[in-house]
Amino acid sequence: MPDRGSGGPSGPRIRVGRPSRRARTLLLTAGVLAVLAMLFVMFAGFWTDWLWYRSVDYSSVFTKTLWTKVGMFAVFGLLMAGSVGLNIWLAHRLRPPLSAMSLEQQSLDRYRMGIAPYKKWVLLGVTALVGLISGASAAGQWRTWLMWINAVPFGKTDPQFGKDVAFYAFDLPFYRFLLSFGFAAAVLSLLAAALVHYLYGGLRITTPGARATGQATGHLSVLLGVFVALKAVAYWLDRYGLAVKSGDFKATDNWTGLKYVDANAYLPAKTILFCIAIICAVLFFATIWRRTWQLPVIGFGLMVLSAILIGGLYPAIVQKFQVSPNEQAKESPYIKKNIEATRDAYDIDDSQVRDYSGTSKADNDTLRDAADTTASMRLLDPNVVSPTFQQKQQVRGYYQFPATLDVDRYKDKDGNDQDTVVGLREINTNGIPEKNWINEHFKYTHGYGMVAAKGTTTDKDGAPAFTEQDLPPKGSMGKYEGRIYYGEKTSQYSIVGGPQKELDYADDNGEKTYTYTGKSGVNLANPVNRAAYAVAFNEPQILYSGAIGEGSRILYNRTPKERVESVAPWLTIDGDPYPAVVDGRIKWIVDAYTTTNGYPYSSRTTLGDTTADSLTDGQRAVVAQQNRVNYIRNSVKATVDAYTGKVEMYQWDKKDPVLKTWMKAFPGTVKAKSQISDDLMDHLRYPQDLFKVQRELLTRYHVTSPSQFYSGSERWQIPDDPTHKGNAVPPYYLSMKMPDQKKQTFSLTTTFNPNNRETLGAFMAIDADARSDQYGKIRLLKLPSNTTVSGPSQVQSKFNSDPSIAESLNLLKRGDSEVEYGNLLTVPLEGGLLYVEPVYVRGAGTNYPRMRKVLVTYGEQIAFENTLGQALDKVFDTEGRAGDSGDQDQDTGTSPPAAEDPSVREALEDAQDAYEAGETALEKGDWEAYGKAQKDLEDALQDAAEAEKDAKKKN
Repeated sequence: MPDRGSGGPSGPRIRVGRPSRRARTLLLTAGVLAVLAMLFVMFAGFWTDWLWYRSVDYSSVFTKTLWTKVGMFAVFGLLMAGSVGLNIWLAHRLRPPLSAMSLEQQSLDRYRMGIAPYKKWVLLGVTALVGLISGASAAGQWRTWLMWINAVPFGKTDPQFGKDVAFYAFDLPFYRFLLSFGFAAAVLSLLAAALVHYLYGGLRITTPGARATGQATGHLSVLLGVFVALKAVAYWLDRYGLAVKSGDFKATDNWTGLKYVDANAYLPAKTILFCIAIICAVLFFATIWRRTWQLPVIGFGLMVLSAILIGGLYPAIVQKFQVSPNEQAKESPYIKKNIEATRDAYDIDDSQVRDYSGTSKADNDTLRDAADTTASMRLLDPNVVSPTFQQKQQVRGYYQFPATLDVDRYKDKDGNDQDTVVGLREINTNGIPEKNWINEHFKYTHGYGMVAAKGTTTDKDGAPAFTEQDLPPKGSMGKYEGRIYYGEKTSQYSIVGGPQKELDYADDNGEKTYTYTGKSGVNLANPVNRAAYAVAFNEPQILYSGAIGEGSRILYNRTPKERVESVAPWLTIDGDPYPAVVDGRIKWIVDAYTTTNGYPYSSRTTLGDTTADSLTDGQRAVVAQQNRVNYIRNSVKATVDAYTGKVEMYQWDKKDPVLKTWMKAFPGTVKAKSQISDDLMDHLRYPQDLFKVQRELLTRYHVTSPSQFYSGSERWQIPDDPTHKGNAVPPYYLSMKMPDQKKQTFSLTTTFNPNNRETLGAFMAIDADARSDQYGKIRLLKLPSNTTVSGPSQVQSKFNSDPSIAESLNLLKRGDSEVEYGNLLTVPLEGGLLYVEPVYVRGAGTNYPRMRKVLVTYGEQIAFENTLGQALDKVFDTEGRAGDSGDQDQDTGTSPPAAEDPSVREALEDAQDAYEAGETALEKGDWEAYGKAQKDLEDALQDAAEAEKDAKKKN
């Protein structure tokens, strides 16, 4: 029986060949649909970006950035494509006749014949490819272009060349970009022309005789001449580049600027090499007429040799035989320039340094009185009490507070500023009872309310003394819009304002619903918008869900940092936005910086490394953290409305030329400083990240003497946080007064150790109150180099090793309680240094910390008491003095616990002994001894409980 698959008479005939018309139609349709899908994905990204910028009223930023990128792409893409294409065409035009071709070239006939029918397409393809790549690369330089075209002078000149700083910050980067583009165009054109000349016989490799035709020689010589001319320009720009060149130097890390060898060897070498390169370029151009490469090659060899001898060997000789034998004397003028430039670029040139003895001759009564007026001790540590806020004010599991709270100022009942610890009750989608798309994106959309507590006191139980609390919010802040649609923890999109009701908050009467009435976000009523967002967020339900209807708006990009960064991509954002109730609304206050790495002679720093401390995490890290900069200003104060998401930026530093440059590039985006409301001004403060950058520089640049700077004898270091080893101690906000001040001011403070020592080297405070006439003034108290005043680590060590304190801590740790140490505050007091540290206890049954004790130390005296007042009385030996019972601090701790009774203490010690005996028996596997120890532990705890009851009855 014949095989049906063989195509025989009795079977179907299998046709092999081109696809049928139907198959071709299906393939064509699939291809068209695939292309359309890709185009729509690209359109969705563009369209959603445009809609978002329009929704925040910063569409001008989007369009200016877009058209700048498009212009850069088009101009430089066309220039590169034109350069390469022109040289390919010219090389082809200058090809020799076929009859003149060598045997070597005749063997390439098949390649030429293969290309011949497609010459135009090959030319277009090659030029288009290099144009696209070059255009895309150039588009990434849009910031460089805008800074150059809108440059505002600094009004300050560099000490070497006398050029305005703007030349280095704005002009030089653009010139270097143009130069690198020129090099790329010259090299690509040279390679393309050489390949075409070889392919068509203008160049020969293996054939004896002439290696190149006259036309090829002239063409390639011109391109080589262009390359060498560009190298001459590079040598000339390198002269100025020495002023912003980073390098290693004994005196400091990250040295920037000229040193002796740069000014006396490299600088003249660059000038000589510039002249040689110009001569060499002329020799290459002359080859058009001479038709020989002999002189240009000799000139090029001379340039290379000169670069090695003059640019490399000569500076090494100068360094070895002139500088090294007497480096300090040779480098002193350049160190002085570096010190002056660095102090100016980081705005630390006006820092006030004064000597401070570190010891006091005042009597105890004077010290005790001064302790009450010098500082408002913030006993509530914002890094410790977040779990307490969470436990007492979370209200529902779908709310959360940040791990580190913020410190601000609000009026007390007497109208005086009071340091206040604040946090917002933001939405926590991980705590939603039933997680699904509707609940996560439509129902649980916002947090609710600010929670605030006094910074200087606690309640009688050691918990925060709340001044704003509960849901709906009530307290001292009055009436305000408490709903939080934009916050630090709000990272996912929500769809609001449509038919689906939102959960507003819940109370004893049940859940309250709400519909968003703001104008924030993008309207989803348009089906094109819905389709675009369905693609952008990879969520098809956005396209067809019935929960979306008339009035629905999608909210995204909801954290304060990303909103400000998006509308001002030329700013560097501080890592710690903080909320404030301003004009009846919750607003996030965001500090933003203008930076450059082109300030001549100013040493560079890496923002991420410099701003890291024991409190830094992913949420609080400075944006663009790996940026290396050598100039920074807190030039912009921005706000983000927690309800509407509206971003407003204000010009804070009116003198900053970098900000003025960007304001020219993006007019209308930054408002005048005069438009800051009085209520907002009350909450503005000096930013932590800028303070941390400045304090890191001041470890070296508090010294203005070149000889001291070179020796490093006065160098400081930032101490480790004594409770978080291996991490720099964070700066602390604190209302206090320095020795030259008459009243307390809201300040940002830190300490320094001498290099490689743990004693105290200096104390630094900066006026952080935006309303102060001396806002931003840096005050440094420098202790004698032979000081024995304890630094933070030594104070903590002294605290941990004190026998009486250790005994008290053991009592606090009874059961499964844990002890946590709060911020170790340092305050200059009458010539000495006062340290104050709150101590918290996290009870086993409560799982949140409460302040139980206060450590105070001054000189060699140390106290560990229940309240700040009691600790100050003890450390200054003023206990029991008339009118000083410590009642003023009655809210800063708890009354003495019954555990201080000797019977209770003895019973607890027995319990501790029994517990340790049980642990030892357990390790040895002695179950009989373990059982006995557990029985003894039970009896001891029972005795302790009874003794405690008796002690309370006695009290």
